[in-house]
Amino acid sequence: MLDPLAPAMTSRPSPSQTGSGSVNAGDFQTFLSMLTAQIQNQNPLEPIQSSDFAAQLATFSGVEQQVQTNQLLTQLAGRMGLSELASWVGRDVLSAAPLRFDGSPLQLVPPEVAGANRAELVVTDANGAEIGRYPVDPASSEILFEVPPDNGVIREGEYYSFTMVSYQDDTELGENPVLGYSNVREARSDAGMTLLVLEGGHIISSDDVIGLRDPVAISPA
Repeated sequence: MLDPLAPAMTSRPSPSQTGSGSVNAGDFQTFLSMLTAQIQNQNPLEPIQSSDFAAQLATFSGVEQQVQTNQLLTQLAGRMGLSELASWVGRDVLSAAPLRFDGSPLQLVPPEVAGANRAELVVTDANGAEIGRYPVDPASSEILFEVPPDNGVIREGEYYSFTMVSYQDDTELGENPVLGYSNVREARSDAGMTLLVLEGGHIISSDDVIGLRDPVAISPA
């Protein structure tokens, strides 16, 4: 089995790398060219002193080691990034992303709206069409949404979004997103962003995640 660190000793930094490793690699090549030119063009009657030559070789070795060290650190940093990505997989994330209905109750986290004494949970389908409104307690910190027995539009395997319209008596205070939990099946690094593939294939950015937890089984009330 090959040592996974071995490529760092021989690989060439890609053009996209702008860290100190690339800068030191350029300094290393410049130093090597200058030292070679100095040896080729020295005065035969006054050759370079052995002590000076030894000092330059020591500098040469130090620069080389620094280049290799920076390349190793860059590769290790990438590995830690993969380790962090792996920590998302299998966890439940809280976000405003559409939720996949699998037949089980959906645990929702509504917004806090000051002054609201009445609220409605609004359900929309994947096309953005409203398919239902249900009264909820505006003071609730959690809503366990179960599909009504007479439901004819909410189907298993489909995605749905939730918002809450808040009222103070008959005055509408606003409509705000309702958060929900989804299980992460895959985490990807793409152009500096962490993308999470949720159960069912929906993809969100990790920046959209409000909370993270271990999976919890939700039973009907």
